[in-house]
Amino acid sequence: MVASHSATPRTVMLCGPYLSGKTSLFEALLAESGALQRHAAPNSGFSLGDAAPEAKAHEMSTEMNIATADYLGQEWTFIDCPGSLDLIQETRNAMQVADLAVVVAEPDPAKVVTLDSYIKLLEEADIPHIIFINKFDKRDVSARALMEAFQAVSSKPLVLREIPIREGDQVTGFVDLVSERAYHWEEGKPSSLIKLPDEVADREAEARTEMLEHLADFDDDLLEKLLEDIAPSTEEVYNDLADDLANNLVVPVFFGAATNMNGIHRLMKALRHEGPDVEQTDIRLGVEDDGEPHLKVFKTLHAGHAGKISVARVLNGTVKATDTFDGERPASLVRIFGKKTDPVQSAGPGQVVGLTKMDSVQTGDLLTPSERTAGDGTVIPPKPLFSLAIKASSRGDDVKLPEHLKKLFEEDPSLSAEFDEMSGCQVLSGQGEMHLRLCLEKLKNRTGIDVETSDPVTGYRETIRKPVEARYRHKKQSGGHGEFGEVVIKIAPRGRGEGFEFRQEIHGGSVPKQYFSAIEAGIQDTLVKGQLGYPVVDVEAVLLDGKAHSVDSSEMAFRKAGAQAMRDALSDAGSVKLEPINQVLIYTPDAFISGIQKIVTGRRGQILGFESREGWPGWNEVNCQIPAAEMHGMINELRSATMGAASFEAEFDHLQEQHS
Repeated sequence: MVASHSATPRTVMLCGPYLSGKTSLFEALLAESGALQRHAAPNSGFSLGDAAPEAKAHEMSTEMNIATADYLGQEWTFIDCPGSLDLIQETRNAMQVADLAVVVAEPDPAKVVTLDSYIKLLEEADIPHIIFINKFDKRDVSARALMEAFQAVSSKPLVLREIPIREGDQVTGFVDLVSERAYHWEEGKPSSLIKLPDEVADREAEARTEMLEHLADFDDDLLEKLLEDIAPSTEEVYNDLADDLANNLVVPVFFGAATNMNGIHRLMKALRHEGPDVEQTDIRLGVEDDGEPHLKVFKTLHAGHAGKISVARVLNGTVKATDTFDGERPASLVRIFGKKTDPVQSAGPGQVVGLTKMDSVQTGDLLTPSERTAGDGTVIPPKPLFSLAIKASSRGDDVKLPEHLKKLFEEDPSLSAEFDEMSGCQVLSGQGEMHLRLCLEKLKNRTGIDVETSDPVTGYRETIRKPVEARYRHKKQSGGHGEFGEVVIKIAPRGRGEGFEFRQEIHGGSVPKQYFSAIEAGIQDTLVKGQLGYPVVDVEAVLLDGKAHSVDSSEMAFRKAGAQAMRDALSDAGSVKLEPINQVLIYTPDAFISGIQKIVTGRRGQILGFESREGWPGWNEVNCQIPAAEMHGMINELRSATMGAASFEAEFDHLQEQHS
């Protein structure tokens, strides 16, 4: 197979940990294509990426940056994903449509753990990817040491594509291991071809042999040539690299320095000649050419006066601005370049466009003219890790708040909110403290709505210690028909988690059957708030006796009698406070396990066991139980102790008596 030279528009996503330099690389690639006249540092004020107010305020990417450009007659869309794990949903969204991912890494073996989450996401989704080691020009780090460290987090063999040329403590160029040509970096210019330095000749030969041996694992013809000491042609090696990358068998590794444009031309050539295109992406997504155009929506934007924009990639067929999708027609098709949009009349296979004002369309949807298929598993958001109770500062904004939050949730499906009856607040949930802070900043910047925040209310409950009987007669006379109902009940504690049970043991018909449900309703009314102020659980109530009046008795009278009898019984039954306990699974690199143990015990948690994390070499699963009241902010502490790597899953397990 000939190495890829497809003219089909390509989509490349850039992902990786915070501070690795993804936005710098994003702009460097656009500058290489000629789409940017200058390559500015992300915080210089001239940057295309990170133009949102929140991004500028925090000097970090807060949402994906998208730009489409032309390079040597071919259309490329680059998607720059935020590096904060709080914003991992943006990476998940981009994965839906990317032909290839570039994982951007720092040249520091000690930080390899920060790559794990991104590499595993790509592997699980079977997305071809390469690693670009950024900031490599002024770091005296062994390429071999980096490869060994990075290999520990990848299940695919890493293939070094070039080796550095050094002058003192600086990297000044590279040797391409396929062509065996040496280049000297020229800041702001294309690299210059130079003679292969004698001092790197042995390293180059060794590294090239290692690269060929990796490729030979998937090519019997190449293996046979290596065994017979026959040098493969350059074209054969390029073809093997292209095939193996398209099939996600190897992970090529490049290096450079995006801020100085070092290594960018070489990287762009590799993307163009060796990277897969939309045909492989169609296969991965299971999209067949059935004669209709297919569009995959991977991002939703709310762009002020422009309204809602559904950003989608055309997987096959041609889409026109006048087309309808499942009966809904976009106001326009637009090409995206940062915050700028330009109308287009049509888009073909591989192109990325925005569909404006498609109200019913959501991130993850697959669109055709005949139907809209709801999002698949690629956009199922991760479970919340951090929550805040929020309330509009101005009473007049209370009504507006849910609708504006809904728009933010459309943009980021990993955000959610529920109304909490106990506090009267919306409980906003997401992936971390910074995630929610950015959400509320967007809310304020876009709508002017300011909110007050507090820790969510813990769902305490209460129960009773001992059985108690109570009698109550409700009697009211106010002219005409009065109200009468008398009940005798016995309450008793039940086993933890058994809930509430009502039954009757009436003998002789002292209370007619038609009032049983009213009595039960009255009792349950009282359980909403017990003696300690919390909902009452794990109690049984038995109706033993009572009296009715032929004229004055009614369902309302017996409901009131049941409620007051229950209040009297609860006051004598000895209330006890119950706190919710969560079952928690913490995922952490092995090196940080002792710190994780301290965090768990410091939050009144109990460690139940440790296991190796399946599919994650060098990682552990810590199985524990932690009181729900101690969970707030735990994700911040876990990430602080593990270079941002650790995470957790939690769910309610049981209620436990709280001892003061």
